[in-house]
Amino acid sequence: MNYEQTLEYLFEKLPMFSRIGAAAYKADLANTIRICQSLDQPQNKFKTVHIAGTNGKGSVSHMLAAIFHAAGYKTGLYTSPHLKDFRERIKVSSNGEGLQEISQQFIVDFTEKIKPLIAEIEPSFFEITVGMAFDYFRESGVDIAIIETGLGGRLDSTNVVFPELSVITNIGMDHMNILGDSLEKIAGEKAGIIKEKIPVVIGEVLPQTISVFEATAKEKNAPLHIASKKRQAVDWKWKNHELIVEVAEEHVTDHKIFHLDLPGIYQLKNLITVLESCYQLKLKGWNLQDEIIHKALRQVKKLTGLHGRWDIIHQHPTVVLDVAHNQDGINQLLEQIEVTDHHRLHLITGFVKDKEVDRILSMFPKNAEYYFTQANIPRAMESATLLQRAQGHGLNGRKYPDVNTALKDAIAVAGKDDLIIVCGSVFLVGEVQIN
Repeated sequence: MNYEQTLEYLFEKLPMFSRIGAAAYKADLANTIRICQSLDQPQNKFKTVHIAGTNGKGSVSHMLAAIFHAAGYKTGLYTSPHLKDFRERIKVSSNGEGLQEISQQFIVDFTEKIKPLIAEIEPSFFEITVGMAFDYFRESGVDIAIIETGLGGRLDSTNVVFPELSVITNIGMDHMNILGDSLEKIAGEKAGIIKEKIPVVIGEVLPQTISVFEATAKEKNAPLHIASKKRQAVDWKWKNHELIVEVAEEHVTDHKIFHLDLPGIYQLKNLITVLESCYQLKLKGWNLQDEIIHKALRQVKKLTGLHGRWDIIHQHPTVVLDVAHNQDGINQLLEQIEVTDHHRLHLITGFVKDKEVDRILSMFPKNAEYYFTQANIPRAMESATLLQRAQGHGLNGRKYPDVNTALKDAIAVAGKDDLIIVCGSVFLVGEVQIN
């Protein structure tokens, strides 16, 4: 098979969460363990940082990967889902150029190698991509790999690593049909990445979740570090498409200034999580100097290829892509919109069927122009259904067959001082054609 045929095989043959939802989720680690055994345990051949959380884990993963790369370590990065190209999920340091995507040839060769096992155990798409990432990182000789969970933590396919550090960014209401219908239950699933005697950083705590993390950490003899107790973002501003943040640190008189090329104000929390993670990793002997951290945070997008986080793709009118897709993510996006100068607001949105769509729609402002659309995946809620649901919340707009038609219309009618947001689904944002 060539590369295109291989991708078609992987997408069509294996159950894929982005397409069919919970039916693709395997609630145990048996297949992943078998895959890793067949590959001679590649995940044990390099160091890792393991990252879970409802929101922010992608940004935190990319920031840490940028920092390790800038510090001179050969760095692997595994994240999901991809926006446009499958190869975005698996990246490795390439000299001074930043992290480069996995090669097409490796994907072809790996798939041929693993085909007999696929026929035997019928794994999910995610289980196979995790094995592929581990194998690629070993073959590439990485010093460390930043591993983002797919869903949850305890039973996530990535949870076969024994990391240098575990990180849980935050807990919110998402994937309740799989992870549980309360913050405590969801926290319990995410806390499943906490390992025996391995330090864990918690980015953001809530009254409902702190006791869950404390109990799990105590049971595992894992040192627990709450990032928001050690540092706080005390001020911020935007300048030249950068987020400039003033950070106060416990027991330190002078504040530090950080420049981020990720301008979303929700990155304030992620920055605090990253800084505490770096501090704990330094204690384990990793040479992550302050100067390197500052340098890397100014060029996360350049070094890692991260997109879709308050991603400004057009000016006059301003067009922003953001992968916010659950209640917490949308709430943070709306907070960002409130502090962004604009005249009229145009919201292009679409969701997958298993999201709490009515709760999210109830949060949206009534005075925006709405463009209801859908991603080209089976899980997508039809735009006509979304329009009908939105009208029940006093939101008015039109339905569109795809995001690019909606975006074209929005740009055509928007004034130069208007703000156009595309949000609601990673898959919807991924389909935007950037000219």
